Amino acid sequence: MLAYQHAYHAGNFADVHKHLALHAVTRHLLRKESPITYVDTHAGRGLYPLAAMETDRLQEYRDGVEPVWAARHALVRDDAPLLADWLAALTEAQPRSGTLTHYPGSPWWLSRAIRQQDRLTLFELHPGEHRHLESQALPPQARRFHEDGPQGLVRRLPVPTPRLCVLIDPSYERKAEYAETAQTLQRIAAKARHAVVMIWYPLLPAGHHHGLLEALRTAGIDKLWRSELVHHAAGERHGMYGSGLVVRNPPWGLDTELSAAMQRLAPLWGRGARHSGKWWTTE
Repeated sequence: MLAYQHAYHAGNFADVHKHLALHAVTRHLLRKESPITYVDTHAGRGLYPLAAMETDRLQEYRDGVEPVWAARHALVRDDAPLLADWLAALTEAQPRSGTLTHYPGSPWWLSRAIRQQDRLTLFELHPGEHRHLESQALPPQARRFHEDGPQGLVRRLPVPTPRLCVLIDPSYERKAEYAETAQTLQRIAAKARHAVVMIWYPLLPAGHHHGLLEALRTAGIDKLWRSELVHHAAGERHGMYGSGLVVRNPPWGLDTELSAAMQRLAPLWGRGARHSGKWWTTE
């Protein structure tokens, strides 16, 4: 099934959660000089104009990045360097300073982080989305592949650089993707046990994400940190009510830094929004 196009959901609360975490991870990794290979298994388009037909149809950004953007000056404080840096980067993505017109996807955030010694591998299976991705300006270290991301990643392991950072965020339109994602992490752990791996999952009333988490627990994968944002009560609206992340081998300090940032963002989405983060390890 290749129906999913992220443009319909660009800039929603899950994107803010996911990309703030991704930015936090890359900030930590860039503190060392050794080369990094970044891999995005479900890259999407890279940059999303909010006025595009698809994004404008659902306008999910209005209850996602838009209130964050509106509060950006109050959020920039010396005691919140992660938020300040993320908002500065988000500002860079806007063609006109001070106006929110575009939302940058994970390829944009990752390409902004890479240095001359680093590599970026982007997978996108949807033909239309891949054509959009090919049209994006990316640094020469970036490679784009029109193929299944998890399979392509596993086939290319181990990578030539000493460090590896992976983002896995399927659409989960197929229920089998929850189990497949757990299996992908198992394969990465077997071939690159020090890799930093981020897995995004939706919080839905049906609770399918519990199957993913239970599969990781059963597999005995250690050094996991979970971050979950509940945007509103389950069942209050149609579809996703929250956003979840599992990070394997999170850089030291990521847990406290991201939790502090999310605690400041959650009130912008209403009284029911809240974030929780906790270590989850089988060691």
